[in-house]
Amino acid sequence: MATVQVTVADYQNPQHAKDIVHLLHQYALDPMGGGNGISTEVQGRLVSELAQVPGAFSILCYVDSKPAGLANCFMGFSTFKGKPLVNIHDLAVMPGHRGAGLSQRLLEKVEAEAKDRGACKVTLEVLTGNHIAQQAYLKYGFAGYALDEKMGHAVFWEKPL
Repeated sequence: MATVQVTVADYQNPQHAKDIVHLLHQYALDPMGGGNGISTEVQGRLVSELAQVPGAFSILCYVDSKPAGLANCFMGFSTFKGKPLVNIHDLAVMPGHRGAGLSQRLLEKVEAEAKDRGACKVTLEVLTGNHIAQQAYLKYGFAGYALDEKMGHAVFWEKPL
């Protein structure tokens, strides 16, 4: 049985930094990530830039000590609730590990970190054609929302905490 470890990344840890860049680049190569990868220049400065963003944090998922999943998150603020929120900007599970429940493990860790930071909700975006990710998010409790049904649903998802 595989050993799964999910942890908040330390941007100062060289292995974590390398894994963040690797996972994000692989995600960006996927059609759901745009299919182009991230430039060498961005790869070189990504983690040092993330470390300078107040409220930024990343979650890494390892399977048998190998990087398998990533969530890059940023603190925001809900003006309607008057409390912080967490936005998942990137959530990726590597192709060889999809279907093993790693997205749920990443979301659990993001939620725990959000609660520790006093957030009122976790938000994310999902492509309309990414039905597998939508199913994973729905399974975890995310849903589309509308402020007024007559105005339609937002193309942005949330999970109130």
